[in-house]
Amino acid sequence: MTWRVETRAYTFTMRLPEPPRRAPILLGFSGGMDSTVLLHLLATDPGIRATGLGAIHVHHGLHAAADAWADHCLRACTALGVPLQVVRVEVDRSSGLGLEGAARAARQRAFAAALDIAAILALAHHRDDQAETFMLRALRGAGTDGLGAMQQWRPFHRGHLWRPLLDTAGTALRAYAQEHGLRWIEDSSNADDRHDRNFLRHRVLPLLRERWPHADAALARSAHHSGNASRLLLALDHANLAQVRPTAPDRIAIPELLALGPEAQARVLRLWMHELGLPPLSDNGVARVLREVVPGPRDRQPSYTWHGATISRWCDSLHAGSAQSSAPVAWTLAWDGRCPLTLPDGSQLILEGNTALDAPIQIRTRHGGERIRLPGRTHSSSLKHLLQALQLPPWARARLPLLVAADGEILAAGDQLVSDRLARMLGADPESPARIRWQRA
Repeated sequence: MTWRVETRAYTFTMRLPEPPRRAPILLGFSGGMDSTVLLHLLATDPGIRATGLGAIHVHHGLHAAADAWADHCLRACTALGVPLQVVRVEVDRSSGLGLEGAARAARQRAFAAALDIAAILALAHHRDDQAETFMLRALRGAGTDGLGAMQQWRPFHRGHLWRPLLDTAGTALRAYAQEHGLRWIEDSSNADDRHDRNFLRHRVLPLLRERWPHADAALARSAHHSGNASRLLLALDHANLAQVRPTAPDRIAIPELLALGPEAQARVLRLWMHELGLPPLSDNGVARVLREVVPGPRDRQPSYTWHGATISRWCDSLHAGSAQSSAPVAWTLAWDGRCPLTLPDGSQLILEGNTALDAPIQIRTRHGGERIRLPGRTHSSSLKHLLQALQLPPWARARLPLLVAADGEILAAGDQLVSDRLARMLGADPESPARIRWQRA
């Protein structure tokens, strides 16, 4: 797909790359010059039109002209025969991300909700945006991962995100827009250099171009190289994480972690948090975990807590999860097994299989001193000692829901231990045995 653009000063060719795969495309359309050019390029491509093309405009409600902008976007899309959905969002000003960050987060949520399975979200970021992003992250002390800046193609929610203009200069987009007589929105806030990106765009980069005319292209190339290096490191990080996390997703073996170098330890911890869906660790957080938690005494439980998450040491392992109070409140519930039971901490008990309990049972927290008779044994054993043998940390043992029969016999501790009595009940139908599953919050 090639468009030849001629101006009085120069002649050049702008090429829109083919999407990495054929799928319906949803364009994130702000109505600004960049997304207006991308809308025109996509809408005039027969192959893309045949696959499916739509647009989404996110109405943040932050500007007095927001309604007029939405109307403009609707007219622009209607003129090209592209269906547009306008989505109004609430920007959380108390999120701690700043107004720009909170608006971006709201926009990302709207894009994710609107994107069909396997579809492509197209955004109009270009080479100048990439250079600005690289500089912003460098000034914030980012490592290789952050300096990789924006990727042209990556997974996003249920589909993929595509930035087809990422290698195209902003001057080329403006020339194309003028050549085709396109009309776009000029957001006055883009000129406010109190915002970091605007300060770079209007004051720093022009100064750099005076000395290095191709500064934008050079910075974008550095971002590209950093991205390549980051992807190679990420593959190594996944291999290292698999090596130090042999048993459970929320547990890391400390001896294996210490066998890695300090830099690899930090990257593994960050990837671990990402895979668990926990808040990212700052540089200081990583340093404190490695300095205070990892080398802690084996018989103690040092921990580090941040933003509602915690990493704790118990025996020779690190355990990660949501931060909770050390002493859960006692509670008791009744359950017949017919439907999943939601417990006070948000976890669920589920009876899987074509069976039902003979009679409702009691679900409660541990009191201490309980005993349970396991399958194949003639006597009961201390529940505490059995759970210790499973290497469950004390805080996890304290939160295990107990299944108790009407006569007081312990039937199970979550899905970790099942008594002989309950095992026989669940296996009454050999062709379709049932099982208890405890789904953590």
